[in-house]
Amino acid sequence: MLSGLSRPRALALCALPVAALLAVAGLAPLPYAIAQPGSTADVLGKDKGREVITITGAPVRAPIEGQLRMTTILATGPSTDVDLADVADAWFRTDRAVLPHDSVYPSGKSDAEIEKHNLGQMKKSQDSATLAALGYLKKDPDEVKVTLHLADIGGPSAGLLFSLGIVDKLAGDGAGGDLTGGRVVAGTGTIDAAGAVGAVGGVSLKTQAAARDGATVFLVPKAECSEAQAGLPKGLRLVPVTALSDAVASLRALEQGQESEIPAC
Repeated sequence: MLSGLSRPRALALCALPVAALLAVAGLAPLPYAIAQPGSTADVLGKDKGREVITITGAPVRAPIEGQLRMTTILATGPSTDVDLADVADAWFRTDRAVLPHDSVYPSGKSDAEIEKHNLGQMKKSQDSATLAALGYLKKDPDEVKVTLHLADIGGPSAGLLFSLGIVDKLAGDGAGGDLTGGRVVAGTGTIDAAGAVGAVGGVSLKTQAAARDGATVFLVPKAECSEAQAGLPKGLRLVPVTALSDAVASLRALEQGQESEIPAC
């Protein structure tokens, strides 16, 4: 019994601990990361004055028109605290995404260890991209040497675009050559040495980054079509892919106006 207190007063006093708990919860760090559209980079161009793709041992096309832009997301740092207010703000914005922290960064790792891990993933991705492209073109990796350079970006999600860039720059036997038709093409996807394309994260944010930077076509892993369609920027065409060969075939069909040959999400 609440002796000596009116009912409204008693309820107000009982609410104080609840309000205090909610306030603490609102300030407490949560196991999430907040992501937004990141930078894009043309793999057919230069990064900080250096060619992203350098090839020796085979003829290379020049000049190159059009762009193949790999896409990224920008997430809060591995040691950055995200609270309830941050999550609530991001939840209702189309240019933000709330992701489980462990889906973005390996758990139990320091910032330095995470950076090393991401750079290692990028190096592995570049090696697989090179093997996939040379395998597709039936070129001997002992004769054709490919060097890939892209500073300050880690992770495996640029693999597909690296492979396409290598195919696009190589010329001489009809298998390589212009893939963009002068367009700005963007995309994302991991790739293995056999040319299979794998899913990545943050696709809906990457489509926004692509549209912002002038892309009209976006290559997306087929398994992530639904996510890519959510909030798809106006004027950006989605082309689903499962393999490097799919991506090349779709871009060639697009260039030649063969609409019936181009898959859609």
